[in-house]
Amino acid sequence: MAATVVVWAGFALSIRGIGASGLTTMDVALIRFTTPVILLSPWIPRTLRSLSRERPAVVAALCVGAGLPYFAVSALGGSLTSAALVGLVIPGVVPIFVAVLAYRSLGLRIRRAQAAALGVILIGVAASVSWRTGGGIVVLLVAGLIWSVYTLALRSTRLDPAGAALVLCVPSALVTAALIGFGLVPSHLTSNGDDVLLYVAVQGIGVGVIAALCYSIAIRNLGPRMAACLGALAPALTTITAVPLLGEPITTSTLVSLALIVTGVVLFPLLEGKPHHVADRRPVVAAHGGLRR
Repeated sequence: MAATVVVWAGFALSIRGIGASGLTTMDVALIRFTTPVILLSPWIPRTLRSLSRERPAVVAALCVGAGLPYFAVSALGGSLTSAALVGLVIPGVVPIFVAVLAYRSLGLRIRRAQAAALGVILIGVAASVSWRTGGGIVVLLVAGLIWSVYTLALRSTRLDPAGAALVLCVPSALVTAALIGFGLVPSHLTSNGDDVLLYVAVQGIGVGVIAALCYSIAIRNLGPRMAACLGALAPALTTITAVPLLGEPITTSTLVSLALIVTGVVLFPLLEGKPHHVADRRPVVAAHGGLRR
């Protein structure tokens, strides 16, 4: 999870940096999704065999939750706000959305003390809103909701980490390549070699391979709620690194938001006790971390 947090900070910075580069959003999306497909291609045959045992709803959640829809919404939010807010809002609200969705889909109840910790995170996100960034914040909230669906899908999938990464990257890469190939979206890939190499490293290898594999492993070992909360520590690293790399100032509201979100993140796992389950026929989490009916 620590490796994931570091890469996520790079994701937020690179998303904000698209406007300052010579590449378009779809150029970066093509790099983001094509690179993992190439690097993980030896796992394609095994993944195809495993797909026959996977539920269609989980496959759809993986494709939407971390594929092209999530990338496009995140990029839009980044263009309307700042790198600090991309790194602050998306991972900051994911624990809240995951807790709500887990209650609805897995029958997991949350302790009152943990609900209070999530409330602190929510206040921290609200503190970052201003009249200039309000629209962008709403877009980033949508991105956080989409990523929450992906987080829970990782918990439920029968695919291994490499297979899960391929399932979300292959359709997104094909759709993006088609949009660029048919001239439906602008592209500057051939005239910006240095920017291409940078995004291959950060988005393709970092986010597409390293973070995808590490986050999948973290979800299976820590559970979706704990992993989502630890992921909300990414804003601190993003905010600090955005100053020298992008020249973004650290405002008072950003510091207040950061302090509240990190506080909520730290409190959430400390307040975790024995999980409470809804007494119905929905799946519940077994003692060893798996699902049983």
